[in-house]
Amino acid sequence: MFEKLELTRIAQALASHAGARMGLIAENVANADTPGFKARDLPDFAEVFARGASDTPELTAGATDPNGNSVSLQDQMLRMADVRVSHEMALAIYRSTSGIVRAALGRGGQ
Repeated sequence: MFEKLELTRIAQALASHAGARMGLIAENVANADTPGFKARDLPDFAEVFARGASDTPELTAGATDPNGNSVSLQDQMLRMADVRVSHEMALAIYRSTSGIVRAALGRGGQ
């Protein structure tokens, strides 16, 4: 029922995007010492949403060290914090929406 509401679809897409970005960040951190590894990331959700969420995500890479590795742990930690905020926002939107719908159905928002 909730998936028919546009707001919950957007919240679900935001949570899914945050999960995908967190997976890439984890992969980047795991390969921080791998020579030649290129850090990857997805564009921000706002960019993806504005584009219409194409099937092929655009991956971005960072600058490289002399060993060819482009992972900056500081940058990855900042990205992780940003992704966490996005994921928490998506969950808050979904919870609020479901509470409103339940209240409208007479279930007291529980």
